[in-house]
Amino acid sequence: MGIEVNFEGKIALITGASSGLGARFAKVLAQAGAQVVLASRRTERLKELRAEIEADGGAAHVVSLDVTDYASIKSAIAHAETEAGPIDILVNNSGVSTTQRLVDVTPEDYNFVMDTNLRGAFFVAQETAKRMIARVKGDPSKKHRIINIASVAGLRVLPQIGVYCMSKAGVVQMTKAMAVEWGKYGINTNAICPGYISTEINEEYFATEQGQKLIEMLPRKRPGKPEDLDGLLLLLAGEDSNFINGAVISADDGMTAM
Repeated sequence: MGIEVNFEGKIALITGASSGLGARFAKVLAQAGAQVVLASRRTERLKELRAEIEADGGAAHVVSLDVTDYASIKSAIAHAETEAGPIDILVNNSGVSTTQRLVDVTPEDYNFVMDTNLRGAFFVAQETAKRMIARVKGDPSKKHRIINIASVAGLRVLPQIGVYCMSKAGVVQMTKAMAVEWGKYGINTNAICPGYISTEINEEYFATEQGQKLIEMLPRKRPGKPEDLDGLLLLLAGEDSNFINGAVISADDGMTAM
């Protein structure tokens, strides 16, 4: 027996899909057979990603989404379900950060991070869950998955990104609260806490002297790759995670064990 990775007939919404981990999550789920709905503000990049997925034989849709705007969240999720169908899987991935000492954080900096990483993530999940719950009341056999992308920064404090750490710690607790409240409706809510992952967003930084010093501090002196999260994503999104609810799983090469 093996892990079920056939997502034929499933609809997956991925926020923050225009680059980095979000783009990777979308490609992986599409390759596994899901119809993916790509959501972010950068719709031109989403259209390019949709073309890549379709060229590989997958199915993808594009919706414009600003997670800091409640009206945009409601509109985007309604559009997603009109375009693709009822959402079975949410990968709640949108995230931003700033780099500074806490004494230098402005109200604008604080709101920028919290509005996206915590407030936005909550209301995306809430709007999606409302629709999932309504469907389950009509058909109790329905199973749904919400995967919140947190961070090792939500489990331990990392220097110069204190507000980001605070926001991701909130996502960790949010995940547990959702699991407790929504589990009875067949919604399994879990969180992935990635460590340092090299993507097009940060690869230039890792090549700098400061970035190399950071790498030397990691347990095996290497950052991860986006594909290092593939197996965990597929597990939590699939039927084999039926008894996994409220889990907060680090994928950090041992960083939080130090």
